[in-house]
Amino acid sequence: MSSLEEVIGYSFRDKELLSEALTHKSHATESGSPRYNERLEFLGDSVLGLIVSYYLFLKNPSEDEGFLSKTKSALVSRANLARWAEALDLGHRLNLGAGEHLSGGTRRHSNLANAMEAVLGAVYLDGGLAPVEKIVIPWLEGHTPATLDIDHKSALQELIQKKHKRPPDYELTGETGPEHNKVFTVRVHLGKKTLGLGTGKNKKEAQQAAARNALDYLSTHDLPQGGI
Repeated sequence: MSSLEEVIGYSFRDKELLSEALTHKSHATESGSPRYNERLEFLGDSVLGLIVSYYLFLKNPSEDEGFLSKTKSALVSRANLARWAEALDLGHRLNLGAGEHLSGGTRRHSNLANAMEAVLGAVYLDGGLAPVEKIVIPWLEGHTPATLDIDHKSALQELIQKKHKRPPDYELTGETGPEHNKVFTVRVHLGKKTLGLGTGKNKKEAQQAAARNALDYLSTHDLPQGGI
């Protein structure tokens, strides 16, 4: 397996920063180390937010604040960051405590998304903003609002069908506003279990929002093992 430095195209001067970025609190607790990745995650979240905001601002000169905010939220969602981390095989690079590892911590979306932000925070501390931009911009250029929408529903279906033989269901639960400016509310569920709610100016947009919220929910909650 290639080193993470090779994969992201950045060589750390301070290797301890990279080690800290990949260390989960559970591992630090078991080993007695005071260093784990939550502080770097905090920093990386802000650095990533700045880069994404500036990128969207420059690339979309005719779009309003609502579009920019919605697109940024989709890009930096826990589910989308976890998919990025999976592409870098970050889960197998994490330092986890024994219990966290046994419970599926290498695949848990919250761990992956947090580590992705921590790595970006570590790169920023080690080399400044420019190398973080070199990592983030190519990733951003692989996304459009349309592909983000597609990703939400397909990613949710793929995630659920790993444990269950059927896809989630989408149910229209609300329709408000005048005919020319309606707001639709959609519930995505698996059996009786609600996974997420979403609103939009049409049913498709509401479904995508519901799927995105479901993915964020499932990043911190496990699906039931048995039938629903």
